[in-house]
Amino acid sequence: MMHALHDLAIVGFAGLMAVAAFEDFRRFTIPNWVTLGVCALWPVYLLGAFHLNLALAALACAFAVFAAGLLLFARGYVGGGDVKLLSAVMLWAGPAAAPSLLLLTALIGGVLALIILSPAGAYLIAGTRAHLGPAPLPAAAKAGTPVPYGIAISVASLLIILSPLFG
Repeated sequence: MMHALHDLAIVGFAGLMAVAAFEDFRRFTIPNWVTLGVCALWPVYLLGAFHLNLALAALACAFAVFAAGLLLFARGYVGGGDVKLLSAVMLWAGPAAAPSLLLLTALIGGVLALIILSPAGAYLIAGTRAHLGPAPLPAAAKAGTPVPYGIAISVASLLIILSPLFG
């Protein structure tokens, strides 16, 4: 029973990451229910191998990322949905995988930004978005070229959190 719940949590996590990436690409918004779902599935994920110390350390990592993210959000460097999603994913990563998750997220986000800023990438993305339907840009995004960082967070989290399960 515990193994089935653990597997269900992992499948749910992967599905929520896919939704977060898609919605951030389509609307530059990560729905709050996605982040709440990631947080709600975390205790189910822990059922198989619960250790209080690891859970508390994961909460501390998530809080630290949230606090740093709030500062970046207040300065207009990142979106609020990105901060919330990365903090929720940090619960799953815990202290052992936190540095890898942050580094991989930054690398994927940088590559994504370069693609979006290139003329060919901008044309491709605009064409893809046109097929998904119009989505209004947030006010902050109108000042510059927005980057749907939820894609980077989602891809990095899937690689970091799910790869040990297949290794």
